[in-house]
Amino acid sequence: MSDDRERVADELRRIRDSVRGRGLVERRPEDVLGPPPPVRTPEAPGSEQAPAPPPAAPLPDATAVNALWDVGRASPPAGLKGRLARLLRRLMAPVVDAQVSFNSRQVQLDNELMAYLEARIEATHRHYDAVLGAYGRHMQDIDKRHLILQEELVAHVHDLVKRIDLVLSEAERGRISLEFALRELRARLEERR
Repeated sequence: MSDDRERVADELRRIRDSVRGRGLVERRPEDVLGPPPPVRTPEAPGSEQAPAPPPAAPLPDATAVNALWDVGRASPPAGLKGRLARLLRRLMAPVVDAQVSFNSRQVQLDNELMAYLEARIEATHRHYDAVLGAYGRHMQDIDKRHLILQEELVAHVHDLVKRIDLVLSEAERGRISLEFALRELRARLEERR
C-alpha cells in the first residue's frame, strides 16, 4: 500500500507541478486578446437640405419716371389758356429746355444706379454663397475627421480595457500559483520536521 501511496503522491506532485508551470508561464497578448479590430472609417454625416430662397424682391418700377421726364411734350390746354401757355412756353423755352435736359440726365442716372445696385447685390450674393460653400465643405471635412478619431479612440479604449483585464488576470493567476506553491512548501517543511 505504501507503494500505491507514493505512486499517487508522485502523480499528484507531477500534476501540481504542471499546473504550477502553466500558471507561471506568461501568455502572449495575441493569444488572449486576438487580433486588433480594424479601424472603421465612418460615413460622412448627411448634409441638411438648404431652405428654399425667399422670393426676390420686385425691382422698382421706373416706367412712370421714364415716361414723364420730358416736360416739353406736355400738351397745352385749348382756348385762351392754350394761347397764353404757348406764349409763356416760348418765353420760358431756355429754362424748360434746361429742365428737360436735367430730367433726362436724372432718369438716366437713376436707371444706371438701379442696374449698378442690382449687379453689386448679385455679385455679393455669389461671393457669400462661395464663401459659405467653402466653409460648409471645410466643416464637413472636420466632422469626418472627428468621427474617424472618435471611432479610433473607442477602439483604442476597448483594446486598452482588454489589455488591463489580461494583466490583472495574469497577475491573479500568478498570485494564486505562488500562494499554492508557498502552501505546498510549508507543508513539505512541516513533514520534514
